[in-house]
Amino acid sequence: MTTLAATRVFDGQRMLADHAVVIDGNRIAAILPLAQAGPATRLDGTLAPGFLDLQVNGGGGLMVGGDTDPAALRHICATHQRLGCAGVLPTLITDTPQATAQVIAAGIRARGTPGFLGLHLEGPHLDPRRHGAHDPALIRPMDADDLARLCDAARALPVLMVTLAPESVTPDQIATLSRAGAIVSLGHTDCDYDTARAAFAAGARLATHLFNAMSQMGHRAPGLVGAVLAGDAQAGLIADGIHVHPAAMRAALASRPQGIFLVTDCMAFAGSDLAEIRLAGRAIHRREGRLTLADGTLAGADLRMDRAIRVLVEQVGIAPERALAMATSEPARAAGLSNEYGALREGRRADLVLLDDDWRLRSVWIAGQPVIPG
Repeated sequence: MTTLAATRVFDGQRMLADHAVVIDGNRIAAILPLAQAGPATRLDGTLAPGFLDLQVNGGGGLMVGGDTDPAALRHICATHQRLGCAGVLPTLITDTPQATAQVIAAGIRARGTPGFLGLHLEGPHLDPRRHGAHDPALIRPMDADDLARLCDAARALPVLMVTLAPESVTPDQIATLSRAGAIVSLGHTDCDYDTARAAFAAGARLATHLFNAMSQMGHRAPGLVGAVLAGDAQAGLIADGIHVHPAAMRAALASRPQGIFLVTDCMAFAGSDLAEIRLAGRAIHRREGRLTLADGTLAGADLRMDRAIRVLVEQVGIAPERALAMATSEPARAAGLSNEYGALREGRRADLVLLDDDWRLRSVWIAGQPVIPG
């Protein structure tokens, strides 16, 4: 047994003062008031569940791409565990059918890898008008072979998230994907409000990186942003203060008390000191907290989850409990993993992080074992 006592313990919903987490093997045995916990290791800061990140394009110098194999997925997942993530969805951005098939095959073989929750396929069925850093030459409508491949993958993987634009698919295709078990997320789309609502009604459940690469909210044309803020679909948010202005984040979070979760949208730079990588023959530059193509287009984010929490608390002004939930229990709910991840409760996995008073990562435990932070 290991007992960790902290100034504060966030259990996934509440902040508890002077409590301890009792760990038995790889599981949590109890959450107790400090006076009832017995001998314990005392820690200054906040103990919280391990983070979940549903959109990581790479890490540790590797990108998810056509050459990805199970070893690469293990490396990416291990990198993110050192950054405090109990689990991640390695994410393939728009690529060829061959690359998509390769990554799916690697993901199926990687089942059981520590930290591997499944896959996120962001494209290629997007709207070229909102391509962002995706190669517009590879964006295309979904055909019958694509649909069959994705449905098979959804049945074989623990989690499959698919980001698509309603312009590139039909409502029947969305419904078929949803029935097969895929989590359908709307993104990289210029769809109007009614089209977005129809896609959600067909089975889409999420929106990818709220505000970015999507139709914005106007007073007569609410777009996808308006459909998310006026509805009940969950949405990822890149809270680096660059992709979305703090005032816009504040307004969105005020309108949606629940349902918005953090993603890093990080690239191969995560957990490394790289200054530049190549993506589909194009250079991505890392400068002053930004990742950009040569023309200045944002290309993912240079973001860690603890920094996103810090931005929410210090710049957006939300309560620490909500910021922590957006990195833990909210993404667990979005991915259908709330029975295992995102909370500190008896019987759950003993995946924990320790954050200092400035919300910087200090320690990580995965399955009850300490991990050297990245």
